[in-house]
Amino acid sequence: MQMERRRFVSGALGGGAAAAMAAWFPAWAQPVSSGITAPLPTVSGNDITLRIARQTMRIDGKVSRAIGINGTVPAPLVRLKEGQTARLTVVNDLDEESSIHWHGLILPFQMDGVPGVSFPGIKPRSTFVYEFPVVQSGTYWYHSHSGLQEQLGHYGPIVIDPAGADPIGYDREHVVVLSDHSQISPEAIFRKLKVNPGHFNMQRQTLSGLLAGKDQSLKERIEWGAMRMDPTDVADVNGSTYTFLVNGHGPRDNWTALFSPGERVRLRIVNASAMTIFNVRIPGLRMTVVQADGLNVVPTEIDEFQIAVAETYDVIVTPVEDRAYTLVAEANDRSGMGRATLAPRAGMVAEVPPLRERPLATMKDMGMGDMSGGSMAGMDHSGGDMGAMPMPASDPSCPPEHAKMGHCTPAGESGAMAGMDHGSGGGMQHSMRDFSVAPQVKRDPSVQTISPMPMDRMGEPGQGLEDVGHKVLTYHDLVALERNPDVRAASRSLDIHLTGNMERFMWSFDGVKMSDHHEPIPFIEGERVRVNLINDSMMSHPIHLHGHFFELVTGKGDRSPRKHTVLVQPGGVASFDFTADALGDWAFHCHLLYHMHAGMMRVVSVRPKGDGE
Repeated sequence: MQMERRRFVSGALGGGAAAAMAAWFPAWAQPVSSGITAPLPTVSGNDITLRIARQTMRIDGKVSRAIGINGTVPAPLVRLKEGQTARLTVVNDLDEESSIHWHGLILPFQMDGVPGVSFPGIKPRSTFVYEFPVVQSGTYWYHSHSGLQEQLGHYGPIVIDPAGADPIGYDREHVVVLSDHSQISPEAIFRKLKVNPGHFNMQRQTLSGLLAGKDQSLKERIEWGAMRMDPTDVADVNGSTYTFLVNGHGPRDNWTALFSPGERVRLRIVNASAMTIFNVRIPGLRMTVVQADGLNVVPTEIDEFQIAVAETYDVIVTPVEDRAYTLVAEANDRSGMGRATLAPRAGMVAEVPPLRERPLATMKDMGMGDMSGGSMAGMDHSGGDMGAMPMPASDPSCPPEHAKMGHCTPAGESGAMAGMDHGSGGGMQHSMRDFSVAPQVKRDPSVQTISPMPMDRMGEPGQGLEDVGHKVLTYHDLVALERNPDVRAASRSLDIHLTGNMERFMWSFDGVKMSDHHEPIPFIEGERVRVNLINDSMMSHPIHLHGHFFELVTGKGDRSPRKHTVLVQPGGVASFDFTADALGDWAFHCHLLYHMHAGMMRVVSVRPKGDGE
């Protein structure tokens, strides 16, 4: 949208002040437009057609290759009504197979849209019709589950209006889709990660950081170096290649959401990125969280929240002043941010805050319990033989530099974390590769570490948000607005370890990759199970279960928050209670796209009672 000059300069501070302020914005936020207020295109009704095709998109003035739906990135907002039957005809105009997964929707497993799990996929130049009853309401999204297409723009939001009165009152709403985009193809990104997982990390510690006291001390650096672990390794792919988008627009495009002062404005925020966990805030404006993953929660007032890949949060804001506000979606490693503006009129701008100091991983992130601020002095980094298993050089996951030697040495033999005994101050010994604490984990080169002392971290706000000086949402703050439909105690417990080898970018559950073709994880229809997700890596993992909601175990009883995706913090444990009430085969995976692609995905099979018992 082109705005005439006099309207642009009459913005946030009046006269030429808005344009003058823009001159002081960081380079990545320098405006290239006077504000884009166009909402996302919407499709609705009982018969909807969605056409998948290659296209280009313009981000901050630069043209990029993309995959869009009906000619747009993000894909159109699909607006449905609780109680209707949705019929969605998907036309694949690509030269490759594609698919659409309806993320968070409860539907028959044949309509879930995961090739090789719930249906064959949509062949090139062909059509598939999804048809299912709409049994819920709230904010959701949809995306490709084929290859790496999601990274190229194959994603869009879903809003389902409730059949009855909405308990959330609001005067205006805006759908806000957060995502990440690179000029590099997703296949090239994945190849770079396999060759060098730290390829995109441009935030490593420096001498100046040491001298300024911003980074680790020299002693800590030596200790971490002995373990060949990098405390700045918070995000695998980040602002060194990504532009962070709001509704398909970069920070310089300045997508703008309009309001009238005094209105209750509902922001439906979807994290549709491939790899980016965002920290969201609106400086000068408090937010009230009213919905998480599409389900209503008791309204909770906050200043900031962390939204993992694939999560959704609905918040209410009530701006009373006739001025602009900046919506900040800062990458969790603080390598960049998505930026939008809330304003009474198009063309207004507000101050864009600088990026905050990037976080450093701690001992707690290594699964070493509450030693987060402590030193590793006295720990034995000698290596030791913990049963590391050489692989043949022909193994496709063997790094080239190892293959040259005629064999492939897993991380345990190369000295990275494996077999190290970490003595705490009390002399207690902990091994970072002690399989006795995780007997179900396959002894595999893809398992670099086992967390010795993983902790429940669902009451924490997320890496780098512990001391920001204002209220940050945690999972413990969420309370379901309505009583849970199933309040039975779990009849059994299941531990699932989130495993990986960060040096070789290998990811798995319990040391088992999707490509290992293991049997599905079995459940019996109607059973109630407590699932404990134990993160044995130093990376955060948003874990998504298809076809179901689960209740987070946070002490809220029959008002436990129900979600379809949960972020498991590094070295942490996240527990949920789950009722296996949807028959069929369902995908279960980390929603970091390249982690899933590298193997962090399994199939959950819910079988009828009596079937094979």
